[in-house]
Amino acid sequence: MCATSPGLNTRFPRFLVLGAFAAVSRVAAIYAPIPEQDQGKDFTVTLRAGLSYDSNLFGGATGAIGSAVWEFAPRIAYNASLTDQTFLSAAYGLTLDQFERRPGDKLLDSHEAMLRVAHAFSKGTTIDVTDTFTASRNPESLLNGVPLNTDQSFQRNELDARFDTQVTGKIGVTAKVRSIEFAYRNATLGRSLDRVENLYGFSSDYAVLPELKAVAEYRHQDVFYRKLGEIKNKNSDFAMGGFDYEVAKKLTLSGRAGAEWRDRAAERNATAPYLELSGKYDYSEQSFLTAGYIYTLEETSDTARFNDSQVHRLFVSVQHRVTALIVASGLIGYEPSQLQGRRGQVDVDENTFRFGFGLTYQPTKNWSISATFDHDRVDSDDPARDLKRDRVGLNAGYTF
Repeated sequence: MCATSPGLNTRFPRFLVLGAFAAVSRVAAIYAPIPEQDQGKDFTVTLRAGLSYDSNLFGGATGAIGSAVWEFAPRIAYNASLTDQTFLSAAYGLTLDQFERRPGDKLLDSHEAMLRVAHAFSKGTTIDVTDTFTASRNPESLLNGVPLNTDQSFQRNELDARFDTQVTGKIGVTAKVRSIEFAYRNATLGRSLDRVENLYGFSSDYAVLPELKAVAEYRHQDVFYRKLGEIKNKNSDFAMGGFDYEVAKKLTLSGRAGAEWRDRAAERNATAPYLELSGKYDYSEQSFLTAGYIYTLEETSDTARFNDSQVHRLFVSVQHRVTALIVASGLIGYEPSQLQGRRGQVDVDENTFRFGFGLTYQPTKNWSISATFDHDRVDSDDPARDLKRDRVGLNAGYTF
């Protein structure tokens, strides 16, 4: 299923280098990876603290405010197989950020809670449901073009459900649902951006070869805004075909190509191509390279002037185990896009570039020390939407 907008200028999901060192393994056949430090225990507690510098706290095109940020982030997690067929995972994390130079509140608290249940009815039939709630007071990604020093904190709840079944030895069927709700703390932003995005998908795959599957897929998306929905709501239908190909033991490729038919409330409808390409190469133990490209339509942070954004999203990420105790990780992302103007508004071209790098030292299974750097840059035909932001940080964590 395609990734939906995080509500923060529909940007590419933020690169989290802090956890890049974690090895992954399956707890059971259908279960998602669990961080190495959580393995072997049902219940874990992680304490993380650090110091960073943010060059542009509010993402302003002008008048950027930079500040040192002290952070303390405790997290508790529970991962356990309730039965041979049922797995439960739950987690809660608190993040406290103390700013040296920030207008208004200088101590911000953010929260994240997650609950996941996965169940295997049989070897070929499984269901997986996850709900994640986030209350972010210090967003990783920022909205372009908002008034200077505006509070961009928000609440976000995402529910994901997936059902897979193997109909025959060669034919599989998947049904997927995703529902995301956004609510902004600032009243003005809330009137513009508070919404619910629902995405439904159905796909079928056929094993042409043991290592090659042909895939046909249909998706439907509804976007409902809480204010002025009669001019901002929209729905889309997607039809596409593609493949999942295990080229070799260490190399996998996946692709989807098709079209999107988008109906906009009180605006012109649109038909656009849709394309997803991705690949992963595991070139050595705990070292891999991934790359991808997506072309799609997404929501924009300026709903008064634009219907949506036409996005080309390209990325390359790498994790490399330098030594037995040190892991390096990095990401480069590039997003040329065009904001689709409403009637009477011109289209606006933008280019977004991201770069992230992290180095993590794990002297023991419980301890980790990470140094990170993130760079964001947006160049827009509308100067008020330009952005430049750098963040550098050092932190340490202990899990017990």
